[in-house]
Amino acid sequence: MKEVLITGVSGYVGQHCAVELLNQGYAVRGSVRSLSKTDKITDDIAKVIDPKGKLGYCELNLLEDEGWEEAMQGCDYVLHVASPFVTSQPKDENDLIRPAVEGTQRALKAAKSAGIKRMVLTSSMVAMIGGSKGVVDINPNSWTNVNAKGVSAYLKSKTLAEKSAWDFIKNQTGENLLELVTVHPGPVYGPTLSGNLTGESMNTYKELITGGMPRLPQAAINMSDVRDVAKIHVAALENEAANGQRFIVSTEKAYSFQEMAQILKSNGYEKVSTKVAPNFLLRFLANFNADLKGMLPYIGNTFNGDISATMDTFDWKPLPIEKTVLDTAKSVQEALQG
Repeated sequence: MKEVLITGVSGYVGQHCAVELLNQGYAVRGSVRSLSKTDKITDDIAKVIDPKGKLGYCELNLLEDEGWEEAMQGCDYVLHVASPFVTSQPKDENDLIRPAVEGTQRALKAAKSAGIKRMVLTSSMVAMIGGSKGVVDINPNSWTNVNAKGVSAYLKSKTLAEKSAWDFIKNQTGENLLELVTVHPGPVYGPTLSGNLTGESMNTYKELITGGMPRLPQAAINMSDVRDVAKIHVAALENEAANGQRFIVSTEKAYSFQEMAQILKSNGYEKVSTKVAPNFLLRFLANFNADLKGMLPYIGNTFNGDISATMDTFDWKPLPIEKTVLDTAKSVQEALQG
């Protein structure tokens, strides 16, 4: 049985990747910052699939060398999912950039040393869009300009981490060359396994369905379902045609926050607002609000991602946006009800 190391298995995407791996017959070794969390993670995953003894854990920190080589021993593949994720702008951008870049390098070096065949790295569409304005067409050759005005720390962290990964792959020497695939979701929604609503995705829906978001940003981008994201991560492990490629995993077209809100409104979520905030007001308020400042790269823009290569390579179609929106809202509602 092949074993896969998932870094960041306690996270929203990491847990869904663990479920998909177990469904596909892999054994899973998940990294956490503290082993005290593992009973809860196992319970969350067991709501969907019985691990049957094929789920284990190790302790890793993106900013520390300790444990990385040991974590890789006996594994065949790596899903490097762990990365700091906040859209708000931190006081020091290196608080996001350092762990993203250094953690990626630690994962790559340990994987190479351990003879891992392939690593799949969780990147993002934000590594493709930064510095662009208006209606922007994005494809697997697109890159964020980290030196462009207004590019946030989060966009920089994902872009620089991915670029450092491709540089590592390009410059490696010796036998048993490590292979790399990167996965690029847009904003990720879908059901939560943990019931934790503090992350950006779940908190957005909590605010939407409880009426805590009276005005919506005018922005559109391809949206992603966490189950699709997990499916492509796992499918990319052994697909020969995937090696060395960047894959956008999202809806076929861009959707606005207003369109998502309208789906909710039309399905009985009465507290949802579909009103859009003026762009000038959001830009002004961003001077005083870190969350809004992190949203500035999106406000007033439409980003269209081309997913044709992903669909062709994996014979895959994304889940309908209506299913993603309604399953997310139902999951958040259940978590709020305890």
